Amino acid sequence: MVPSSAFADTYLMMAEEDGCYWCAKWTKEIGHIYPKTAEGAAAPLKRFDVHSVVPDVEFARRVHFTPTFILVDNGKELDRIEGYPGEDFFWGLLTMMLERSKIGLEDRS
Repeated sequence: MVPSSAFADTYLMMAEEDGCYWCAKWTKEIGHIYPKTAEGAAAPLKRFDVHSVVPDVEFARRVHFTPTFILVDNGKELDRIEGYPGEDFFWGLLTMMLERSKIGLEDRS
């Protein structure tokens, strides 16, 4: 489990589990580039295993699917993407999620 102090400000939480084909596909297609993008700067990625201790986050609802990408700000869920729709759709859905939550894509590094 990641200490709750590591979950400050805004980040993108990836709920995953061992053996999840779509989690592995996201990691292979997106995982290596995500931290280098404006989206990754605006909402750095934090991962958690759905079968481990649940992080100190106020979820809108329980996580049922992996991967689930949850946009968190100051410990509270703002929005989520359930599943991995493929690389092309992921970026569009993430951008819409950030826009709905009024999180800018300016470089925060």
